[in-house]
Amino acid sequence: MFKNAVQLFEIFGFKLRVDPSWLLIAALIVWSLSTSYFPEMLPAQTATFYTTLGIVAMLGMFVSLVLHELAHSVVARAYGLEIGGITLFIFGGVAELEEEPHTPKSEFQIAIAGPLMSLALAGLFYLASGPFIDGDNIGAIGAVLGYLALINLVLAVFNLVPAFPLDGGRVFRAAIWQLTGDMVRATRISSRIGTFFGLFLMVTGAFAVFGGQGIGGVWQILIGFFVINASSGSYQNLLIKNSLRGKSARMLMSDLLWTVDADATIAQLVDDVMLRRGVSFVPVLSQGRLFGYVDAAGVRSIDRAEWPIRRVAEVAIPAGSDNTVTPDTPLDEVFKRLGAGTRRKLMVANADKLIGVISLSDVVHYLALQQEIGTTMKTGH
Repeated sequence: MFKNAVQLFEIFGFKLRVDPSWLLIAALIVWSLSTSYFPEMLPAQTATFYTTLGIVAMLGMFVSLVLHELAHSVVARAYGLEIGGITLFIFGGVAELEEEPHTPKSEFQIAIAGPLMSLALAGLFYLASGPFIDGDNIGAIGAVLGYLALINLVLAVFNLVPAFPLDGGRVFRAAIWQLTGDMVRATRISSRIGTFFGLFLMVTGAFAVFGGQGIGGVWQILIGFFVINASSGSYQNLLIKNSLRGKSARMLMSDLLWTVDADATIAQLVDDVMLRRGVSFVPVLSQGRLFGYVDAAGVRSIDRAEWPIRRVAEVAIPAGSDNTVTPDTPLDEVFKRLGAGTRRKLMVANADKLIGVISLSDVVHYLALQQEIGTTMKTGH
């Protein structure tokens, strides 16, 4: 999901990563606090002083977000769910669940854990700020702790909005799931509410921009856009997982194979296989065993004049776990691997015996057909 995220460290076995987009929001927080919040709370101080407090407060918010997502992750792990890691990005943080919760109860408890953690942090920071506040006299420590109490309260309240995929939307989905016994239906309903909430944010953000609020309105529009995309994307991902569940690569692989021997020349590969058969991805065999594959990019890496004397083995990419699956590999895992990188085809093999090839287009076509049939059945046509 976050291909450019950088891992910082592990905490309780969870990998903590930061997407480069987080740097933008971190810089905006420091700028906003050092030019507005802290000068108002603590007048007549230097710019360096305000900037220092802004950095400290930003780091406090960073820790708060990590603890919020860590609460989700710990509860999810208690229910046996795999967590890909915790990633902070421009719109906050996310605990990357590898699979959906199995029951409404687990969904509810995983979702509510984050807001409860934020509420607890808000209370702790508020209590901790007390000794540093004397009437209207607010010390530097009191100002920082007060900000952290406020931001954690805002984080908790915003996440409790019943709009999927916010935590409140997941709590709402758990309630519908419990009532109907249908997770897909519950997700569809909560996803629609998420879409409406995103539209609301965008419309009100646009009014704010026209009303002269500038960056605040733009930020609201961006958050609304993110909520809409995340909401619809989560629902589509669930439909895909349901369509692929229980199926393996064997079901969609093509066993109509055009192969080439590793000892053949590149000229033979191009003339006898690629051009004659109209293919650009060719599995390579050596003594009947799977050796790897060669594609058009590999061929182009060799000067044309050398094609008659250079061997296919020289440009073949060896078979490995990154480009080969077994026929029993779950179809959802195949789809994930095909969609994660630039490779659009995988070889299917038992040990070192090639038995087929499966492509992203095969899976996408199957999903489109599933959706078309499902729509037709629902409309009664």
